[in-house]
Amino acid sequence: MTLEDKFDEPKAMTGDLSEVAHIETQRPARHVDLAHNVNARIQNPLYGLSREELRHKVKKLVSQHNMPDEELFQKAAVLAQNPKDWETQSDLTEEDRYHLRREITHKWSQPMALYMTVACCSLAAAVQGWDQTGSNGANLSFPTALGIPISEGSPDAEKNEWIVGIINAAPYIASAGFSCWMSDPLNNWLGRRGTIFVCGIFCTLPVIGSGFAQTWPQLFICRLLLGVGMGPKASTAPVFAAENVPASIRGGLVMSWQLWTAFGIFLGFCSNAVVLNTGDIAWRLQLGSAFIPAVPMTISIFFCPESPRWLMKKNKYNQAMKSFLRLRNSPIQAARELFFVHCQLEEEHDIINGRTYFNRLTELFTVPRIRRATLASFVVMLAQQMCGINIIAFYSSTIFANAGYSDKQALFASIGFGAVNFVFAFPAIFTIDTFGRRALLLLTFPNMAWTLLAAGFCFYIPETSKAHLGLIAFFVFLFAAFYSPGEGPVPFTYSAEVFPLTHRELGMAWAVSTCLGWAAVLSITFPRLLTVFGSVGAFGFYAGLNIVAFCMIFVLVPETMQRTLEELDYVFAVPTATHANYQMKKSLPYFFRRYLLCDKKAKLEPLYHFDEVESITVFEKGAGH
Repeated sequence: MTLEDKFDEPKAMTGDLSEVAHIETQRPARHVDLAHNVNARIQNPLYGLSREELRHKVKKLVSQHNMPDEELFQKAAVLAQNPKDWETQSDLTEEDRYHLRREITHKWSQPMALYMTVACCSLAAAVQGWDQTGSNGANLSFPTALGIPISEGSPDAEKNEWIVGIINAAPYIASAGFSCWMSDPLNNWLGRRGTIFVCGIFCTLPVIGSGFAQTWPQLFICRLLLGVGMGPKASTAPVFAAENVPASIRGGLVMSWQLWTAFGIFLGFCSNAVVLNTGDIAWRLQLGSAFIPAVPMTISIFFCPESPRWLMKKNKYNQAMKSFLRLRNSPIQAARELFFVHCQLEEEHDIINGRTYFNRLTELFTVPRIRRATLASFVVMLAQQMCGINIIAFYSSTIFANAGYSDKQALFASIGFGAVNFVFAFPAIFTIDTFGRRALLLLTFPNMAWTLLAAGFCFYIPETSKAHLGLIAFFVFLFAAFYSPGEGPVPFTYSAEVFPLTHRELGMAWAVSTCLGWAAVLSITFPRLLTVFGSVGAFGFYAGLNIVAFCMIFVLVPETMQRTLEELDYVFAVPTATHANYQMKKSLPYFFRRYLLCDKKAKLEPLYHFDEVESITVFEKGAGH
């Protein structure tokens, strides 16, 4: 019998629970009131426990949840409380130490089930990207095919431009207005895998249906149904990956959502070009092809282990242990994580006990620490739409066609944009935890502004000049190169880490709905804006929005790079006015003195003093723990 098989069998209740209760009543009071914690601070629940208290906590866990192998959990509990002392922990075997050592020296050596989970979540991101670009090439022909032509001189062209914008925006309208907010109840009812499976259905059937639409209202309804799947998927898949992945490689995998979304965008552009010469059905194939990555995602999700943390929230501890055993290299690692998550869930229960969905939703805007995280996530998500990346992702074929490209040239130029967007996302894997989230944003936004402005001015070059088409494409590609390592990966990574454990699903729902909601606004308005402003005016408008976004980030977005949970509580405990005042009166003058006036004696007084914060978190911050 394998260890995993043991967790299929019920175990008789053992141990003297009255003794456990006595020990717990003698526990010293914590210095943080978790039931009325206005700063939403959640600390390591094992901090300060004696060895005897720890032993009885394990005994209670094993007894209450009918779990076998108490000895394993006793070792795991000591390890969870003192994760750095495994070399000196006497009750660990050499095999245990071998796996704990490899956890540090070979952190990418993980079980196949874990990489299956990563692959499935990567497919979910690719689906997101392909869905965004499916309509890009189709915009060149579906308006005329469905009786809503937008070409100059067409009857009702102005009204039709708004209709085309609404059709393109339909998935984002549905996501922001409804489906994102269903992430919390769907995850509660169906689990992570069930939610992603349902989203996969909505990312497959409506996409195929859009290829068969005979009227624009039919196409609009199909794209609304697509949005029902997009919202919860974008909120759930990164959390599902983070909950299953070890802390040592969690950061890079959270960032990879943007990487594989960019890959999906690239594949979407490629598919648009592949079916270009198929005649009148080209736009139908361009819209319908987005189902391709959704099918393997929908099928493969149930080959992945369910999130152990979700199973534990449902009191399915033996199933959770089986998931951990599939996701970790050794039983000691699986038992350590299960025990720690169990203790943290107890603390979480104290915080959210008796509070409803709407109570927690309200707290996103009323609890000071959470409200500041809500504001910061709103700014970085809004900035992703303000920067102008999605006017290219949604309408690049139209933009290049307006610049004088043929339909074929416009689609191939769009492929170039998608390739640059994907390739330049790779540096972010190394820079996001080196230079910091805030620093990357502040570095890239000015560069995105001038490249968009330059691309716009290139429309003034006579179309007879070879430089006209080449320079427009060059500056659009350069814009994508600045976007991909900065505003590309930061919003999802930032939003995933700023919310406390108790508000994570709702916090991510808020962040994703902000992103997709403003994507809907952009998608609706851009066709008309392009007609009214012209290509130069449209690019100049978004160049200006980049400067506005830069100012918002500078004033309102704190740095979160490599901060523990305790430090993040401290960061978001600083009032917004204090943070803004510091940036304007100290950080900005320092920058001018140090880098413009070359004053090497200039010094910047730090805003945060982390020596005042006692960091006692066992695992790094992340969606899993």
